Amino acid sequence: MKKLLVAFAAVAAFSAHAETIKVAASPVPHAQILEFVKPALAKEGVDLQIKVFTDYVQPNVQVAEKRLDANFFQHQPYLDEFNKAKGTHLVSVGAVHLEPLGAYSSKFKKLDELPSGANVVIPNDATNGGRALLLLANNGLITLKDPTNILSTTKDITANPKNLKFRELEAATLPRVLTQVDLALINTNYALEAKLDPSKDALLIEGSDSPYVNILVTREDNKDADAVKKLIAALHTPEVKQFIEEKYKGAIKPAF
Repeated sequence: MKKLLVAFAAVAAFSAHAETIKVAASPVPHAQILEFVKPALAKEGVDLQIKVFTDYVQPNVQVAEKRLDANFFQHQPYLDEFNKAKGTHLVSVGAVHLEPLGAYSSKFKKLDELPSGANVVIPNDATNGGRALLLLANNGLITLKDPTNILSTTKDITANPKNLKFRELEAATLPRVLTQVDLALINTNYALEAKLDPSKDALLIEGSDSPYVNILVTREDNKDADAVKKLIAALHTPEVKQFIEEKYKGAIKPAF
């Protein structure tokens, strides 16, 4: 009974003094990585509360509106475009990992098997859509007006030898339509959720030189908060690097 009272007292003491930080995250791998660092943060007096989202809009909206303190789901090009489009002033406080974008097919084992007029789906947000087109261009499937423009759209395609038919869909829905199309360009977090193995199943995948590193994001007025500093420090430990390498086996790569 005495031990139980001591345990209750410890919990009460932690609750009374803990800093709370509410962080939005995609289910895989972001929420999983945050769950991994949660015990270490608790020892430092930080109560990490993880709010899982499956879309790419609300996590930024809710941080900007101060309903949440930070988010962990996006890369810098997406954040830049979101800030520009929405008039927000969200900022990165550190890079954590890279999720290479991949091209997947349930019908074909090799790219050269793609027929003329193949149906291809890409993410409908500007940065990931451009990213998908750059991956296809870098592998000779199409030619773009400016092969360095990360915001390229299908209107920028200048050569399309296989006459690929492009359709844009919300990134989260792409794994669900994989069996209905010939090729789908899928973000690794959604590929993993759909039980795809990027290192084995992707017909094409970005290299380690990709600029789309995933970042921890908050508001300008919150970037120097003690809990935010402790969180990014916790995400940059050797233990997190080992966790990412062992759990995701190369499908996701540490970026610190």
